[in-house]
Amino acid sequence: MNATDVGQSFDVVIVGAGFAGLYQLYSARKAGRSARVLEAGEGVGGTWFWNRYPGARCDVESLDYSFSFDKDLEQEWSWTERYAPQPEILRYLNHVADRYELRRDVQLKTRVKEASFDERRNRWIVVTAAGERFDAQFCVMATGCLSIPQPPSFKGLESFKGAWYHSADWPTEGVDFTGKKVGLIGTGSSGVQMAPVIAEQAAHLTVFQRTANYSVPAQNEALDEKTLQEVKAHYPERRARARESVTGHYLIPNDQSALQVLEEERQKEFEFRWRGAGGGFRMLRAFNDLLINKQSNHHAAEFVRSKIRQIVRDPKVAELLCPKQDLPFGTKRLCVDTGYYETFNRPNVSLVDVKASPIEEITPHGLRTGDGEHELDIIVFATGFDAMTGALRAIDIRGVGGLALGEKWDHGPRTYLGVAITGFPNLFVIAGPGSPSVLSNMVHSIEMHVDWVTGLIRHAREERKTRVEAEGESEDQWVKHVNEVADRTLYPRGNSWYMGANIPGKPRVFMPYVAGIPAYRKIIEGVAERGYHGFLLT
Repeated sequence: MNATDVGQSFDVVIVGAGFAGLYQLYSARKAGRSARVLEAGEGVGGTWFWNRYPGARCDVESLDYSFSFDKDLEQEWSWTERYAPQPEILRYLNHVADRYELRRDVQLKTRVKEASFDERRNRWIVVTAAGERFDAQFCVMATGCLSIPQPPSFKGLESFKGAWYHSADWPTEGVDFTGKKVGLIGTGSSGVQMAPVIAEQAAHLTVFQRTANYSVPAQNEALDEKTLQEVKAHYPERRARARESVTGHYLIPNDQSALQVLEEERQKEFEFRWRGAGGGFRMLRAFNDLLINKQSNHHAAEFVRSKIRQIVRDPKVAELLCPKQDLPFGTKRLCVDTGYYETFNRPNVSLVDVKASPIEEITPHGLRTGDGEHELDIIVFATGFDAMTGALRAIDIRGVGGLALGEKWDHGPRTYLGVAITGFPNLFVIAGPGSPSVLSNMVHSIEMHVDWVTGLIRHAREERKTRVEAEGESEDQWVKHVNEVADRTLYPRGNSWYMGANIPGKPRVFMPYVAGIPAYRKIIEGVAERGYHGFLLT
């Protein structure tokens, strides 16, 4: 390719304008680098631009699910709820874009189709779906872990005469369920958040459940001025404590094993985490061995099942909602809800077990399962995402010798530190597979990765190197380490989207790094201190 063919030229091209893309742009600018963000959506926000479904909110407390890089930003922004709803998070990200004048370097409605490495010039050529070309020394994939929806693939869908929607592509104008018979397919986080809201509007809601998952109450509440002032006065300490927690959340863990205490004390601690300590992911920190010890995990699972049986009045429905014994607590993404189980006490809500009676086809007036036809006006698909790798594989990324990333990852993702890929020089992934990523507070992990990548780019410039590539042996060792750490836990038993289990034909590989934020940060900081050990700079 001739130099005249490369299009607009930058130091860094960033794909995606969510938390990661916006902070990467801010950091590149601060480092004196020219940068352009390419975003498929009509606005900034990433996940929070696309996921507009009713009830959508973060499952990490908003006081932690926010940027920490600017103390003034922390002080000026006030969250209204403990768990911020989607519109508020989107307003926050738009505020960030405006506050730091980021929009002038963000190109919206621009879907990246191809990215190829020019070995002669050590630069990336990025091509959009519209044929526009961009040239950059470095390409940063800030494409997000949950950004490519798993499309519904049910027989007969095209014949349905009603309306259907996917949780990850919700109409901006919203959907009116008033007086409608609604079917909800999928009971992961999106389905669990939607069900109570839809049930309040619809004439009838039928929830089609294949696998019962664990859900815990958010104990959401409005944040009053006194609470906000207290947090803002001690934000540095709060952030510091979060950085030293396994998941990057401000959660106070119990350092005891669930087997160290008597049954009465164990139940008291679970009850405290369920109710008194504020719900949410605090349940996972009730004891220090819930995700590594089967017996300890069993106690937590039984506690949640007992809560479901207490809440849901119909014993048969309660049993259907109870996760089975072969699913350890927390090994699938833990759902955080507001009134989910209580929803099944409403007279206009029913539950269908599609594991026992599978969906056979969508019909013109509803859908048919093994036990008959269910008449519906609206179908809502909460069928999840091609997590962690989907957004990267959706782009035709070509590295050294024309190697396709999809081909390299045929048997599962391979990275060095979750941030770089052998054979793809000058390409970096923010919060990618092989990093704490989705098992952590994503904003914390994003800031950690962006700062580290920016430091590596700075180091390369200072050393007058134009090419930065992860060495093959380093990548092999990291992949082995990620797998070994995962295998010491109960996570691989969850058959979850962490392993790609929700996508037919996707390799079953546990993708996140489970050793936790402090352990991971120590490793990547050590790599940097040793001159970016494991990278070849030429």
